[in-house]
Amino acid sequence: MSETFDSVIVGGGLAGATLAKSLAEKGVNVLVVEREEKFRDRVRGELMTPWGVAEAEKLGIAELLRTRCAHALPWVDFYSGNTLTAHRDVAATTPQQLTCLAFYHPEMQETLLEAAATAGAKVRRGVSVQEVRPGARPSVVLQAKGGSEEVRARLVVGADGRSSTVCKTAGFSPQRDPDRLLLAGVLLENFCGRQDEGKIVIDSNAGRIAAVFPQGNARARAYFCYHKDSRQRIQGHSDFDDLIECCKRCGADPSWYDGVEPGGPLASFEGADTDVRHPYRDGVALLGDAAAVSDPSWGQGLSMTLRDVRVLRDHLLATNDWDVAGHAFADEHDRYCAAVHKVVGWYTEFFLTTGPQADARRARALPLIAEDPTRQPDLLFSGPDTPVNEETRRRFFAEN
Repeated sequence: MSETFDSVIVGGGLAGATLAKSLAEKGVNVLVVEREEKFRDRVRGELMTPWGVAEAEKLGIAELLRTRCAHALPWVDFYSGNTLTAHRDVAATTPQQLTCLAFYHPEMQETLLEAAATAGAKVRRGVSVQEVRPGARPSVVLQAKGGSEEVRARLVVGADGRSSTVCKTAGFSPQRDPDRLLLAGVLLENFCGRQDEGKIVIDSNAGRIAAVFPQGNARARAYFCYHKDSRQRIQGHSDFDDLIECCKRCGADPSWYDGVEPGGPLASFEGADTDVRHPYRDGVALLGDAAAVSDPSWGQGLSMTLRDVRVLRDHLLATNDWDVAGHAFADEHDRYCAAVHKVVGWYTEFFLTTGPQADARRARALPLIAEDPTRQPDLLFSGPDTPVNEETRRRFFAEN
């Protein structure tokens, strides 16, 4: 047995580093355990919509991100095939009055983990977690080059992503939706398109999406969303040209990809939602992708992660009874997670379902949405505190 901490946070990414910084600034004794000695590029979501940026503001990291690694996207263009349907000023059209932010994930991780250490958190890298032992005084069994050790804490936080060891070994039971979509992505170098606009192209006839989100400095992240049974999986550098052609066939302007080169790995990952109901038990809490994975095709993962961090932080700092705080966090998490899950499901059904019935529904609903854009729920940009109920769905689907 080694040191005892107020909190041991497993994972030093967006969730773990931000929580560590927030708690350490208030005098909480925090240990962050990060498996990677150096962060590397992996294909994942790198766009934060305004409601997530608002959470970053509340957590005190927004200006740090803007200064060190984040790139503002004040405009998002939407296309139906190759037809521009909206040129959206996101700050002017969301209650948060904030732009979107895009960033390169490894830079963001290094920035926030450094900030956590500066705030007083102890950070250990190159250390993996073998086991989490829940209880009144939970503990974490760590494995490093020097051997294994057990560390105790008042609270263990799993912020270790989709394949969370904390989730698996602490006895949580994730629920997973059926697989429907895959999302392929790659970092683009030599991107010469406009740097202040994100691009989202939806081809409902084929049930697919192409997107490009600039990150500044002639760099952008490109994505292609497709039905899992529609084609062979897009994976690896040899599929780079195929990915670009898929985006063009979706309706993306070919000029967006002129002269681009891959700047990192190319991979596809599953879009099925995964959810741990009530992600707190016996001194262990889960945050971000360890607690819930929203279909990345709709870009809610980063915002949900920061909402988790802010809600848990606020409850922990409001009481000395961290068991009560943990349950209060989990109750609140379940409410906004359910709202995001519901609306993301509506978007997939409305825009990406193919066939005559889906075509007829869009033909009925889209003209009404064009006349009154409030018929389309804006949770993706404005957040889960917007109305999400049966009447919302009926207006969206033109059933009222």
